[in-house]
Amino acid sequence: MARADRQERSNREQKEDPELIEKLVGINRVAKVVKGGRRFGFAALVVVGDGRGRVGHGAGKAREVPEAIRKATEQAKRSMVRVPLREGRTLHHDIKGDYGAGHVILRSAPSGTGVIAGGPMRAIFESLGVQDVVAKSTGSSNPHNMIKATFAALNKIGSPRLVAAKRGKKVAEVFGRNSNDSNSSSSGK
Repeated sequence: MARADRQERSNREQKEDPELIEKLVGINRVAKVVKGGRRFGFAALVVVGDGRGRVGHGAGKAREVPEAIRKATEQAKRSMVRVPLREGRTLHHDIKGDYGAGHVILRSAPSGTGVIAGGPMRAIFESLGVQDVVAKSTGSSNPHNMIKATFAALNKIGSPRLVAAKRGKKVAEVFGRNSNDSNSSSSGK
């Protein structure tokens, strides 16, 4: 019974998200020391996104590479988050993210800049659908820490609409484009 439910749920997930972008960030061979020697397995790190503002990451371990990748992909699909994008191509503002020894700096960029990011961060931005961003990793180069630091930063990003709603203001007031503010500042000079 439970197996049929799981099969039905996995079929439903595949029908819902047929156009997901899957990026394999890395595969490591890991060993478990047992009485008879070593047992080798594989650990996979995967980033999944829809190219329109949703992205997730996952890690999986198994005795065979395809099984490890499948487990990591399933975990990534379950952990997907929505990230607000400006004009569907870049971030709304600059942000820093930390996870353990991994520190990243993400900066929005003008149109035509491209994705300037290294390693695991590039995979995240490509699956997220970001076309213009400048990212720098300062700290650990461990892919797990870099990905988690990048996600910590992406989770802190707020759209102007969200910030305005939290403050109880209009979007124009958040940006300081209110006509009353500009008149009072220019008359004071």
